[in-house]
Amino acid sequence: MKIQPETPVITPQLSGLSAAELLSMVAGLQQQLAAQQAELEQRERALEQRDRTVRQRDQYIELLEELLRWKRAQQFAASSEKSAHQLHLFDEAELEAEIDALREQLPEGIEETDTPKPARQRRQRGFSDKLLRERIELTLSEQEKAGATSTFFTKVKEELHFIPAQLKVLEYWQEKAVFEQEGEERILAARRPLHPLGKCIATPSLLAYLITSKYADGLPLYRQEQMFKRLGHALSRTSMAHWIIRLDTVFRPLINLMREVQNSGDYLQADETRIQVLKEDGKTAQSDKWMWVTRGGPPHRPSVLFAYDPSRAGRVPVRLLDDFTGILQADGYSGYAQVCRTNAITRIGCWDHARRKFMDAIKGAGSKGKQTRVSKAEIALGHITPLYAIERQIKDMSPAERYRARQELSLPRLTAFKAWLEEHVGRVLKTSLTRKAMEYTLKQWPELVGYCARGDLHISNVLAENAIRPFAVGRKAWLFADTPQGAHASASCYSLIESAKANGLEPSRYIAHVLSLIAEADTLEKLEALLPWQLAAELSQKQ
Repeated sequence: MKIQPETPVITPQLSGLSAAELLSMVAGLQQQLAAQQAELEQRERALEQRDRTVRQRDQYIELLEELLRWKRAQQFAASSEKSAHQLHLFDEAELEAEIDALREQLPEGIEETDTPKPARQRRQRGFSDKLLRERIELTLSEQEKAGATSTFFTKVKEELHFIPAQLKVLEYWQEKAVFEQEGEERILAARRPLHPLGKCIATPSLLAYLITSKYADGLPLYRQEQMFKRLGHALSRTSMAHWIIRLDTVFRPLINLMREVQNSGDYLQADETRIQVLKEDGKTAQSDKWMWVTRGGPPHRPSVLFAYDPSRAGRVPVRLLDDFTGILQADGYSGYAQVCRTNAITRIGCWDHARRKFMDAIKGAGSKGKQTRVSKAEIALGHITPLYAIERQIKDMSPAERYRARQELSLPRLTAFKAWLEEHVGRVLKTSLTRKAMEYTLKQWPELVGYCARGDLHISNVLAENAIRPFAVGRKAWLFADTPQGAHASASCYSLIESAKANGLEPSRYIAHVLSLIAEADTLEKLEALLPWQLAAELSQKQ
């Protein structure tokens, strides 16, 4: 409220003053009024400045409280990306009807046989017929069977039995034959099997077990050391780590061949995560180093490749994607921009990252009693949720059908969402989590809508994130790599394990298969036979 200056009251005693005196008094009063007015304006400016300061302080406190709630939710709350007030701006039944209508409108060139039928999930009864079975007969005594006309057996139950692991020493005795020729003796020895590490006390089977236990099951070497001690022979973790590091050189030609095949495809997904390496030259033990992962490749030849690098700079993807020229899906990290410009790569985004930022904003907002007002972050999720619902509905369609569904169902929703973002982004407090999520989504918009350009693309980078998750889980157990050589060896082991999974192979079986044959893989043809999709094809033919 603006303060009005007091108006001086002219008393009757002033009537006897002269005109000059009255003019002088009026001038003095005007100066006094001007001074009071200036003082009042100064006070008003001070009050306005204080109000601005208070508002800025309140906004800053609000932002700090939001960040604190978000951090607490990250540490203690459930990681589910569901909100109590999340809007569902679609009807699932209506969506299914729209997709059924799209199927009816398909051109004659696209047949239903192109669409893989979803496998019917049946409840497993009993145990797999691939397990070893032992028949145990519960017999009657001779006295109990006395007088019976016949006896027979019926199976009454099945139990799953565990056979504890055991160590066995393989003794190799080499037969040698002595020949006498012209008075001289010549000795012929039986051929010794080649070992991938040359002189090594561990068989390929034991090496495969060490690798699978650590990199597939997250079992650190010091725990395996204790397990082997209980089994009857102590294997030091130093020896086991040394074997794995030496195997990196053995696996390297196979990894390089897998990289060439992967880069020959037209669709890759990429991601990166932190790793602690204690003895990296030029870096402290606490500084961030990085494990990079790429997933993709030609159809029916998928691979997941890990690569360690102490840097997160753009030169790393330039090296990894040297001759790749297709579509790259990644998050909003700017480090992929250089390789996209250099190789003319088309880049698409990941809706999981955009959705996660709005979820962080909801977690930062916290619970405010019984308030039913829906936040802008929840409205944004209400726009994003139907996009994922459409993908669930069309996941079993052919790429041509998925492309048509995205064009007719997803693109209109994306257009409406972008218009809403542009209208409301300026109404949200700057630097708040909701504002950051909205600005990130708008900035990444050309990449985020890229998945609609083809039917074989994915709405998110989830396959690469799923491939990197075992590394993140294992990292919590073994914590760090001691040397860069160990980090490179870990990358090779993770590459083989995750590539085996991508091709439907059991990792330990594939690693053992590779270790048993790679020592004799002295030609390109023999090396190609060790690729995971080659073994998968052989196994499918045998079945």
